[in-house]
Amino acid sequence: MKNRAAQAVAYIRKHTKTRPRIGIILGSGLGKLIKAIGIEKSIPYDNIPHFPAATVEFHKGRLIFGTLEKQKIVAMQGRFHYYEGYDARDIVLPVLVMKLLGIRILIISNASGGLNPDFRAGDLMLIKDHINLLPDNPLRGKNDPKLGPRFPDMYDCYNSKLIKLAEKVARERKIPLKKGVYVAVPGPNLETNAEYRFLRIIGADAVGMSTVPEVLMARYLKIRVLGMSVITDMGVADSVKPVSIVKILKAAASAEPRLTRIVQGVVDHL
Repeated sequence: MKNRAAQAVAYIRKHTKTRPRIGIILGSGLGKLIKAIGIEKSIPYDNIPHFPAATVEFHKGRLIFGTLEKQKIVAMQGRFHYYEGYDARDIVLPVLVMKLLGIRILIISNASGGLNPDFRAGDLMLIKDHINLLPDNPLRGKNDPKLGPRFPDMYDCYNSKLIKLAEKVARERKIPLKKGVYVAVPGPNLETNAEYRFLRIIGADAVGMSTVPEVLMARYLKIRVLGMSVITDMGVADSVKPVSIVKILKAAASAEPRLTRIVQGVVDHL
């Protein structure tokens, strides 16, 4: 994977010399942050050697270089998922590329279903920890000690200082903010009533189909992580209602301005 990432970086360096300090994965719920970025260069994924293609119709598929709150950033406009048919190493290749480009902090957003009965659709949740139920791991296979350790520690996986900073920004901007555990499942189907009950029993507050592979790679590479979820629908066992991707995207869009303001505030303080 390191060779593939190096070739991708070599191509990118032909088009921009920007050395970003912060990486942002614009998942569902944070797409419009792109409007706040002073874009210096936009590179389609299709043009970057070894980059997967974004197959989800509402994920654009571009690597954006520019400035946000006077900070040099690189943003993924669209991400990759296990359910698209990619293995875990494909999914996290962009994280390694961003590390080689210079990032030290990664901000990740996603849309997820709420499992905590105290949550409501449209809430924002800071991810304080995760549970990985995906059947693949990006760190499986031969290890390159130049990149990271064979058995990386997931202590402080979601950086406690960044969490406190996000909470401070939310208070200052009077934005309600929940905090909880995110569980990653393969997808693409939504969960059954029994599965929602199981996920809540094992300690999850929200469920989604992304984020964890990128976080595993980021922590392996010693990148600090801040993760946030938009709660787009509720999966409280025995009170589950039918939901569609249209409703999920509508809920994500309603929360997007608040999430964007928090990310801007966090980046401004960095």
